[in-house]
Amino acid sequence: MPFLDFDTNLSQEGIAEDFAEKLCSAAASILGKDKERVNATVRCGLSMVVGGSSAPCAQLIISSIGVVGTAEQNKEHSAKFFEFLTKELNLGEDRVLLRFHPLEPWQIGKKRTVMTFL
Repeated sequence: MPFLDFDTNLSQEGIAEDFAEKLCSAAASILGKDKERVNATVRCGLSMVVGGSSAPCAQLIISSIGVVGTAEQNKEHSAKFFEFLTKELNLGEDRVLLRFHPLEPWQIGKKRTVMTFL
């Protein structure tokens, strides 16, 4: 059950109307998860600084169980997420940051319990 938290200083008009859906589809493919299990939050128009500059930029936090826990996994994921984000947002690679957070099943609540018991 991946969670995506996407932040950008681009305005809502600066990204595609269906960006959240495209991001979910891309993440599902990249992480090998069902699209229906991917959760995304997209926040636009934020005050952000990346690399000392407030030029257009974006940050994506990827949290998931089992697929973002090693440097080798994240190196592969990073290349694919960068390809998607730089193309979709028309940003240079130096204007995009990714953060990977491995999760444990007991850290995700669903259906009145945690994923450990589902």
